[in-house]
Amino acid sequence: MAIKKMRFSGVKGIRPFKVHKLFIYPLLLIFLVVSCHHSERQEWLKANGTIEAHMSRIAPKVSGRVLKVAVTEGQVVKPGALLVELDHDYLDLQLQQAEATVEQAKAQLRLLQQGARSEDISQAEQQLKQAEINLSQARIDAQRFHRLYEQGGVTQKQKEDADNRLSLAEAQYAQAQENLKKLKAFSRPEEIRAAEARLAQAEAADLLKQNIRDSVVTSPIAGVITERVVEPGELVNPGSTLVTISILDPVYLWIYISEKDLGRIKLGDEVRVKIDSFSDKDFIGKITYISPEAEFTPKNVQTEDDRVKLVFGVKVELRNPEGWLKPGLPADAYLKIH
Repeated sequence: MAIKKMRFSGVKGIRPFKVHKLFIYPLLLIFLVVSCHHSERQEWLKANGTIEAHMSRIAPKVSGRVLKVAVTEGQVVKPGALLVELDHDYLDLQLQQAEATVEQAKAQLRLLQQGARSEDISQAEQQLKQAEINLSQARIDAQRFHRLYEQGGVTQKQKEDADNRLSLAEAQYAQAQENLKKLKAFSRPEEIRAAEARLAQAEAADLLKQNIRDSVVTSPIAGVITERVVEPGELVNPGSTLVTISILDPVYLWIYISEKDLGRIKLGDEVRVKIDSFSDKDFIGKITYISPEAEFTPKNVQTEDDRVKLVFGVKVELRNPEGWLKPGLPADAYLKIH
């Protein structure tokens, strides 16, 4: 009994079992808090990166002088909105000339396809008939002058003149025959094909029409103008950037995961993202891409020790309908690990 009094002599009025509870309960509470905190840290993997957006650099298909720039930086545009218009006055003049040439080529082709007019054919038939009569008379005269020459009734000069008139009548008859034949056939297949080729060449005006349409550059997507590269009066060429459009919904976040943590995440996993501007709000995204190859940590990572580690790039896509997430904002990502 003396020993018990010595052990508890410093704590008057407190029984041994009460001393035991007083110390055990706080220790147990601390243990539970630490265990829960440890479990929470094990459930989520933290990584950081920068918000990025898909960008589209709009370029013309044709060359020309900038007539008008219809947008400014920061402006929201929809598909089909006018961005830049190039001067196309010279193309308009070329188009007018080309359209006139097309009409002329069409008229020539129609004429060849329809054939000769009936009145032209009738006239050619009459000419042939007249040539036939003249030829018949020239033959009779030539025979008669030959008999008279043999009888001494005409001179040799008269006989030769009759022969010449016969030769001329034969030539005129042959020409009249050929003329009628040509009018009835009118156009050979080769002539029609040549006319069709001339029409096709003239209809290259469609290219001019397309070039005029391409001189008016419109937005192919919805987004925000983040860069205005050209001003009115500048000369631009096909492929040169006019404006840059950023797509702000969705945006994405690139983060980098070490090899040991790579197997604890998968495509489609939910990711919580926090940014300093909205510290009380969680943005929910999902993993849409995991790099198949390891790389050294990018140079924008803070510490030199981390930059020499091999990591895997992970792309997190985030819906951004309100436009709160801006390209360039630093963000922290919390990945739920398995």
